[in-house]
Amino acid sequence: MALNFQQVFEKIRQIGLGARLRQETQDALRARARTQLETSANKIVELNEKLERARQADPSLRCATPLAEPLNTHRAAGMVSTSNVTLIAADGSQVVPDRHAAVLFGLINVGAIIIPNGTEEAPLVLTDSNLSFDDDVVNWTDGLVALQRDLAERKKLLTVSKDYPPPVVTLTDGPLQLWESRESDEVFGYEKALAEYLSVLSQLQERGVITAGYVDKPSSNLLVRLLEVAITPESEMKNLHDQHPLHGVTDLWMFDQLLQPGERSAIFGLQARSKAVYKGPLALHFFYLNAGQPGHPKSVRVEIPAWVSADEAQIDLLHTALLEQCAILGARPYPYILHRAHEAAVVTLQEKQQIEQMLAIEIRKSGGEVGEASGKQVSKDSSNAGRKRY
Repeated sequence: MALNFQQVFEKIRQIGLGARLRQETQDALRARARTQLETSANKIVELNEKLERARQADPSLRCATPLAEPLNTHRAAGMVSTSNVTLIAADGSQVVPDRHAAVLFGLINVGAIIIPNGTEEAPLVLTDSNLSFDDDVVNWTDGLVALQRDLAERKKLLTVSKDYPPPVVTLTDGPLQLWESRESDEVFGYEKALAEYLSVLSQLQERGVITAGYVDKPSSNLLVRLLEVAITPESEMKNLHDQHPLHGVTDLWMFDQLLQPGERSAIFGLQARSKAVYKGPLALHFFYLNAGQPGHPKSVRVEIPAWVSADEAQIDLLHTALLEQCAILGARPYPYILHRAHEAAVVTLQEKQQIEQMLAIEIRKSGGEVGEASGKQVSKDSSNAGRKRY
């Protein structure tokens, strides 16, 4: 037996006994959050002044920044046609170097999907597979791989977009901000990668490309944190980092209540340390979108650069295109083009094993030496014999 179900069941029973009290507490906090949202909705200037004091008290503060629209804005998509829009999506996957394997290698695989403007043909599929070997990957970490993958996705979008006239919409899965970690800074040079990425964004701006990051089931509670700042008394501002009067209330719940199917929220700025890097037309903004159906809300966060947020026509085009893409997958809305990009990018376990075998054969043919898989790896391979995904 792999689990001690008696212990697990006892914990589950305890959780169940506390469910009603937790729900009552959560309901009270949700009611307070909704009241605060309505109270603060039009106090844009006042909120921004308080945010400035909050930033001084907590430089790591991460929350929504009010812009022109009231906080409780909910807007339907504009009456725009997307028949002349080219949609491009990119997604990436990777094989992380495994020291237990017989051959040490890593792989970044990026899939791009293009739906050209005004065409009824099948989407175009492009794949870039970048293999690295031995000494080139010996210091790779999970953070480094994520950084390389994110950068490769963005560079692919730029390269492909150059072949199509505007309007062009490009999408990636996840936030617009480039992955950042201490590990990647040590090995690959985060600053170098960031400079490349900012150049990519600037070139997309110059071409008038509408670029966005689609965050499905977002976990960051940016609006809720803004409301917590609004609630916090001035006398407690110095302790802002520890002030969480709406703990447990989520942005997802807030926007599921606020937005009708197809509606978007106000456009917000992003208050975060990244403001020092993503500046001017590249500053990060976002809005929430209810991509669900009546009775089944599905709020997602859509991240955009400032040059897109400043153009109402581009926002309407992006808004409409996302709804159309999400509708294709029906009851579980998600942009079809991102789904296809993921399918193109994913590396299967069988493909990973084929690469390893091909490398071993080629090395031996050339008189090189190939190591052996560790005992641990052999045992894992036996246990995972039926797996298809890596």
